[in-house]
Amino acid sequence: MTSPLQKLSDAGVAVWLDDISRERLRSGGLAALIAERNVVGVTSNPTIFAKALSEGDAYDAQLHDLAIRRVSVDEAVRAITAYDIRWGADVLLPVYRDGGGVDGRVSLEVDPRLARDTERTIAEARALWWLVDRPNLMIKIPATVEGLPAITAALAEGISVNVTLIFSLDRYRAVMEAFVSGLEQAKANGHDLSEIHSVASFFVSRVDSEVDKRLNAIGTEQALGLRSKAALANARLAYAAYEEVFAGRRWEALVADGAQAQRPLWASTGVKDPALPDTLYVTELVAPNTVNTMPEATLQATADHGEISGDTVRGTYAAARADLDALAAAGVDLDDVVKVLEDEGVVKFEKSWEELLERVAQELDKQR
Repeated sequence: MTSPLQKLSDAGVAVWLDDISRERLRSGGLAALIAERNVVGVTSNPTIFAKALSEGDAYDAQLHDLAIRRVSVDEAVRAITAYDIRWGADVLLPVYRDGGGVDGRVSLEVDPRLARDTERTIAEARALWWLVDRPNLMIKIPATVEGLPAITAALAEGISVNVTLIFSLDRYRAVMEAFVSGLEQAKANGHDLSEIHSVASFFVSRVDSEVDKRLNAIGTEQALGLRSKAALANARLAYAAYEEVFAGRRWEALVADGAQAQRPLWASTGVKDPALPDTLYVTELVAPNTVNTMPEATLQATADHGEISGDTVRGTYAAARADLDALAAAGVDLDDVVKVLEDEGVVKFEKSWEELLERVAQELDKQR
């Protein structure tokens, strides 16, 4: 019997794991998920690293060396995270090679405190690309207004990019424009476009969390009947925008030079509302040439009881638009929703980064 994760892969959805840790790497846990759970990529973020540093002794030896060298806390964090990402990239290298570079990817995020600083984001992206030094790396850059030109600049230098923190359809279109512009500049700079890859991380569950909170506050029968519809409608219309952009003449000119489309990546796919099916943001977002990066709990739930019935995105656009229109009619300001989510996302990652810095500082002090 074909497993749900295999069905997902067969439907064109790349299964990525939204987690990494030194313990998962040294125990062979990531390799097992690649072999047994169809995992073909890994994403990370500051929250994931902060959690990893707080558990076990996997980082002790490196922390000891860093303490003896008396490096700064910022440099210690960069060294620790780059080590894990480099190791993860090596584990996934066979996937990368077998698939022509499309998957087998590992993502590392720029310091989230730079989310509103274009030039420093570009400089950090260059530094991380050099430091990890693996062809299957992706540098995560947030889709803030200030992040958009940094995305273009990084791609123009041949750096593969995972664009993160996308919540709105308008911003997603701006991200795709930044991507296409980056590849056009990369071509002019003499880079091989076939070696530059990108994904656009469109966040899902957080949209429902914010919208449903507002619907509950409105409290009408109409409003309550719209709960848990916003995120899927938003994501499905994002895929419609993807189809439109990557079918145009401007894009076709780049395809002739080896360019590959920036795939939509469904992020934040673990359900926040326990009343919802735990595989909702997997089974209802099946479409060709997409990525779904899952927390391990969602990955295992999908493997256990996910019902994959083919494409659940194309053909839903009219209904998705109707759902968003109904939300607006019920009094939900979607423009405000996505602004709040972006601002909160930046702040949450900054907080996690500060927690990571504090944790590393404490560990370095113990070693000195």
